[in-house]
Amino acid sequence: MLSRLLVGTRYTLLGGLGVMAIASLGGFVWGLLTAYLGGWFDRVSLRVFDTILSFPPLIVAISLVAALGPGLLPVVIGVGIGYLPAIARIIRSEALVQRSQQYVAAAEGLGYSTLRIVFRHIMPNTTSQIIVQASVNLPYAIIDIAGLSFLGLGIQPPTPDWGTMLAEGQRDLLFAWWMVVFPGAAVSTLVLAWNIFGARLRAALDPKRR
Repeated sequence: MLSRLLVGTRYTLLGGLGVMAIASLGGFVWGLLTAYLGGWFDRVSLRVFDTILSFPPLIVAISLVAALGPGLLPVVIGVGIGYLPAIARIIRSEALVQRSQQYVAAAEGLGYSTLRIVFRHIMPNTTSQIIVQASVNLPYAIIDIAGLSFLGLGIQPPTPDWGTMLAEGQRDLLFAWWMVVFPGAAVSTLVLAWNIFGARLRAALDPKRR
């Protein structure tokens, strides 16, 4: 049980970090471009965000797993796409504030290209937001991955995973309670610890709270 929990930790953390990498990087770039370009690109992007946000990340992941088959990679991609619009909206709001600043007007007056203005001037001033959002959403991504594995859509046996271990132990709950209690405690402990870390990180990056 201990060895399976330790090995399952690797897959759970890798899956959660993979989800946040897809959601954070994709949402970061998309949100920056949406705020700076505006116009029809902004309107179309907002409609796409609303469409994806109308479905929970689990539903998006289940749809992708149904198309590609069960496994860690389809689950990570599906959950990552589900979290991407929310992060992109937050980055867009922050980038709109930065776009109205005088340093952006000065860069445009100097004839800098759009990519340089977005990635050399606006992006450094919104980095703290993406770090905070990634730390906040990672525990939910871990729960989603464990839930999909519990349903048999994530990591497949014999590879150990906390959600799979919960599903396997459910059949023998009355006779071997530890088969469920220890994987559940591992998920709860990791999510609680990361929530505390995310709260401390938000306080450290917020000048007012600091």
